[in-house]
Amino acid sequence: MKAFLMFRDQDFGPHCPLPLQAKALVQDLELKTLFDAMAQGDNFVFDIARTSILSGTEDIDTILYRQDILKDCLKYPSVIREIYQLPIEAKTNKQKGWLGIYGHYPTAILSGSHEFIKMLFELLKRLRGIADDNAALFESEGFKRFFAMIQQELDDNYFAIAENHLKELKFREGVMISVDLGQGNEGTNYILRKPLSTKWWKEIFIRENEAYSIYIADRDDAGARALGELKDTGVDLVANALAQSADHIDNFFKMLQIELGFYIGCINLHEQLAQMGCATCLPLPAPTNERRHSFHGLYDICLALTKKQKIVGNEVNADQKDLVMITGANQGGKSTFLRSIGLAQLMMQSGMFTPADDFTANLCTGVFTHYKREEDKTMTSGKLDEELSRMDDIADTISSNSLILFNESFAATNEREGSEISRQITSALLEQDVKVFFVTHQYDLAHSFFDRGLENAIFLRAERKEDGERTYKLIEAKPLPTSFGEDVYHIVFQDDQ
Repeated sequence: MKAFLMFRDQDFGPHCPLPLQAKALVQDLELKTLFDAMAQGDNFVFDIARTSILSGTEDIDTILYRQDILKDCLKYPSVIREIYQLPIEAKTNKQKGWLGIYGHYPTAILSGSHEFIKMLFELLKRLRGIADDNAALFESEGFKRFFAMIQQELDDNYFAIAENHLKELKFREGVMISVDLGQGNEGTNYILRKPLSTKWWKEIFIRENEAYSIYIADRDDAGARALGELKDTGVDLVANALAQSADHIDNFFKMLQIELGFYIGCINLHEQLAQMGCATCLPLPAPTNERRHSFHGLYDICLALTKKQKIVGNEVNADQKDLVMITGANQGGKSTFLRSIGLAQLMMQSGMFTPADDFTANLCTGVFTHYKREEDKTMTSGKLDEELSRMDDIADTISSNSLILFNESFAATNEREGSEISRQITSALLEQDVKVFFVTHQYDLAHSFFDRGLENAIFLRAERKEDGERTYKLIEAKPLPTSFGEDVYHIVFQDDQ
């Protein structure tokens, strides 16, 4: 049995390697805040959220498949949580004491597997009951297939046959084994036989001289060991078969927990955002070779989760644009906006909702960040060297149709030199069809691209009213030769007076 709740035709691999830029993405986009909100203290969900978000897919069909399933999950969260508890219960019971299945002797393996599979069958029956009660409610292709599979493969006949086999494997009437005599009268070709009915045995004993019995004395330890070895040899194949059956069902529950863990995280997150009145939407993904990026009410979800309140959103239409240059007043929301772009892209490509009223963007072959770093006393070289080194690492990995977010990069030197470095790097990336979002205070850099009159570029500026008030919104406007640092000076020093 396969859950197929993350892909149409394959399991989700929770241990797949994360992209090389994963550490930088977590740091720059403050992703741990997002993972914590999804996990709600569940370390398993935390790990699944991290893997699924950092290792998103570029396949539109898969994203839409997950979105469809997510709609069902958000509509019937109690049902999803009820199903999710089944694999948790299976894992807990296994850890508590079903250790016989790992024994070294066939009889121990048989006994442990027998008890373990009985417990798993009880969980399968509960899963079947959930499917019977709720299958008609769900509309997504993924859950329709899942519930149909449960009802078809776990029907009443299946449980009746399975329970009959388990009853026989208790061997309450003893073990019947046939064996050939080989060289030196050693046993060979051991075959476990199906137990015979009591009535048949009575007919055997009625006959004369056709049945022989050997009794082991109470203190005959060697004889008891020999008999035990005979039994182990006879039940070896069936013990391994039962253990494999138990592993098969156990693995089904493990994969079910993994794939539902993603949706449990989405449910947890959605409920927190709803309580704060924050909007969410299912994004519209476009192919990687298109240039789509338009949205209304896009906000930084991690800032909302940190402040536990609704955050100002932005409206931008950057369709057909490869370069988005962002300038404007200090503390005007530029970095927050840049984070919201990266977070929304990662969430969309994992199949999640996005923090916006509506959101459309083309998929990317990778998301990269290059943010300024605080001074590190352990650095053996200067900040500019460190920035260039990180850029070199990105250049070795980034490919066409990737998305890169620059936040005040290459500002560790004078504006002329920093602008020239940024200009050359940005131009090279644009030539390789990489989409670039660049937050900068370097007027020379921003103005030089504005003067080119590029059709594939859009220029945004953090809005500042005449009295210095920040709206934390970005508007489409040309770069200005000031970031209004005087406002920050007055805010800091006048408020202290």
